[in-house]
Amino acid sequence: MVPLVAAQSFGLGLPIREYLLAGLTAAVVTFLLTGLVRVLALKLGAVAWPRGRDVHVTPTPRWGGLAMLGGVLGGIGLAAQLPALRLAFDYSTDVQGVLLAALLIVAVGALDDRFELDALTKFAGQLTAAGVLILFGVQWSVFWIPWGGGGSGISGSLLVLGPEQGVLLTVLITVALVNAMNFVDGLDGLAAGLGLISAAATGVFAIGLVQQNGNDATAYPPALLASVLAGACLGFLPHNFNPARIFMGDSGSMLIGLMLAAVTTSASGKLAISTTTDGTDILALLAPVIVLAAVVFVPLLDLLMAVVRRTRAGMSPFAPDKMHLHHRLLEIGHSHRRAVLLIYLWAAVLAFGAVALALIGDPFFVLWAVAVGLGVAVLASLVPRARNRTRTPPPSPLPPGPLSGPGPEPRR
Repeated sequence: MVPLVAAQSFGLGLPIREYLLAGLTAAVVTFLLTGLVRVLALKLGAVAWPRGRDVHVTPTPRWGGLAMLGGVLGGIGLAAQLPALRLAFDYSTDVQGVLLAALLIVAVGALDDRFELDALTKFAGQLTAAGVLILFGVQWSVFWIPWGGGGSGISGSLLVLGPEQGVLLTVLITVALVNAMNFVDGLDGLAAGLGLISAAATGVFAIGLVQQNGNDATAYPPALLASVLAGACLGFLPHNFNPARIFMGDSGSMLIGLMLAAVTTSASGKLAISTTTDGTDILALLAPVIVLAAVVFVPLLDLLMAVVRRTRAGMSPFAPDKMHLHHRLLEIGHSHRRAVLLIYLWAAVLAFGAVALALIGDPFFVLWAVAVGLGVAVLASLVPRARNRTRTPPPSPLPPGPLSGPGPEPRR
């Protein structure tokens, strides 16, 4: 294999330090650019004004996605100068395709942050970005199915996708992740933290793929993309964690969703079909999907129940309200920061649990560890509610009667 020979000719080992350096560069560039972008957003009117369903109460600038894109470009630019990671550009067009799609999706998101684009225009931008990925060869080629069989297109428990199937699956996953990440961006630091956790978990698996492929340079792009995305999210968090001084806006949430989709899709083409028979590799690749599906499950269920409830009451089924998962956590007594940290815990258990199933040989140990982690997350989530139930109002010092009636009217 030519890329493998090229890597060996340079005397290069597994480039973990180079990945970390690219991610750190993305973090530093994002951190430094965010302050400048904040000033620009304030001057040009890209500001989130509080609405009834929002948690923030003061106008806050958006466009954090522009700083994150700058961090991604900085990390990729550094990687292109490193002898080891330079091979990722020489033998694959994945990185170039993802960067072009990222520029497009951030442009659409930035316009929406400023001018409130209609849903159809945003959807068209998402489809176009997914199409760019496909044009550069970033698309799914195999997918694990839990049942056996045989016949055309099926190798063991792996479904080998045709061109049309691969395109459809790539578009579906890209659009789903872009909108899911946009959907959960409702608390300070939530989307950035989920992006960091998902990118880090997928990056660990992608580095494992590089090792499994014998340090083949064609397997470098997914690990590089995951590293710079994790770095960009990390660099943005100090500005965005509660109390946030800037929001990432649609430009940032859609960028995270697109790059997570691109990383998983690019890595799917690097799987060794001969050794992937139990679905653990595909499960690890879908770690971002699992995380976001878990996070949006409760609000989606709430939304369906709300539609039924509003319809019965003669109201519009699309009236906005506070029904997201993070709103529920705030409602039962968690603070803003605690609610975000709890969702981080859930996301980390699910994401790294899925990756561990693929990298650790003992699945029972991993499943036990995940079960313990989920148990801790459940208990931590229910603590405020349990406390509220144990609290009882103090008894009235006066017996029932005229003297125990309401006191004087409060001053207004």
